[in-house]
Amino acid sequence: MGKITRIGGRGTSRRVTDKEDDNWTGKAYKEMQAARKEAAKDVFVTVGRGTKKIRLGDIADTKGRPSGKGHWVRTNRGTSRRWVEN
Repeated sequence: MGKITRIGGRGTSRRVTDKEDDNWTGKAYKEMQAARKEAAKDVFVTVGRGTKKIRLGDIADTKGRPSGKGHWVRTNRGTSRRWVEN
């Protein structure tokens, strides 16, 4: 990758480093997220306004957004609607 300048110490020091690959999106992020979930699968989290505790390993994996094909979608503050074809 390229070089970037990192600023530190309230702007008083500068260092030039190599830019690392981004891992906050796409396949790399999904793999990192799965590894973090696997490492913390026995940790308890509080849900439901503090009334219940569940393990992180018990939370199901997400499958993405559902398709809107074949549904009506409200527009213009709910005053009209549009049919989603694709």
